[in-house]
Amino acid sequence: MDSLYARTGFDISRTITRNYSTSFFSAVNLLAKDIREAIFGIYGFVRLADEIVDSFTDYDRQYLLNRFEQDYAEAIQQGISTNPVINAFELTVRKYRIDRHLIEAFLKSMRADLSHPGYSRKSDIEEYIYGSASAVGLMCLRVFTGTDDVLYEKLQQPAMKLGSAFQKVNFLRDLRTDLEVLDRVYFPELNRQNFNEVHKQQIITEIESEFAEAYQGIRQLPSNSRLGVFIAYRYYTKLLQKIKKTPAHKLITHRIRIPDVSKALLLSHTLLLNKINLI
Repeated sequence: MDSLYARTGFDISRTITRNYSTSFFSAVNLLAKDIREAIFGIYGFVRLADEIVDSFTDYDRQYLLNRFEQDYAEAIQQGISTNPVINAFELTVRKYRIDRHLIEAFLKSMRADLSHPGYSRKSDIEEYIYGSASAVGLMCLRVFTGTDDVLYEKLQQPAMKLGSAFQKVNFLRDLRTDLEVLDRVYFPELNRQNFNEVHKQQIITEIESEFAEAYQGIRQLPSNSRLGVFIAYRYYTKLLQKIKKTPAHKLITHRIRIPDVSKALLLSHTLLLNKINLI
């Protein structure tokens, strides 16, 4: 549906992306023009759901998430939504044949954030990460690979590893907010009493292994998306390096970030690597 209303929904999703993540926004703008809109559509949807469970703490988040899911279900039935962000997402899902099970897994993880303060079993946290991050990576992969089902199947595992690595870096970066504001513990060792350098290094080693596998997949992405995904990968590996150098006790009291000037230098260096075919 190429209409003013549809384009407005994608414009809103683009604005959401820019306002909430300048790094991801920059990465998306390095994608081929014909797929940027779809990735903005995916990000707008997942960010809105994430905002409901993370930021709307003064409101009935359970009710708001129920309404959000209901609006999405109606969009499936009607082929349109009066919520412009959901409408843009649903158009993307239909155009790129995104598996509905991925969306269900994502929404299940969002719902878990409202009722699950902590995880003690590895299988439970893996299920959460699959829904909250890996499934989103697979949605994007479907856009990147288009009608090439063979390539999509081939790159599924690296895409899931990349999403998982991104999420675990976020866990370490957002320790203070998760513990003090949202009262969440995603790993048993990620709490104020037990977290130490040994625990930190265990998680970092796991993340580094996932990044290594993800990188092999990034190199095999189509030219429409390789550069954009690679810059997102480099930003997160840079963030992980900074986390690695930060004492464990400081991670609980400070949110780690990459300065804008460092991001700019990273972008310039990545563009140079791409120009001389070293990605």
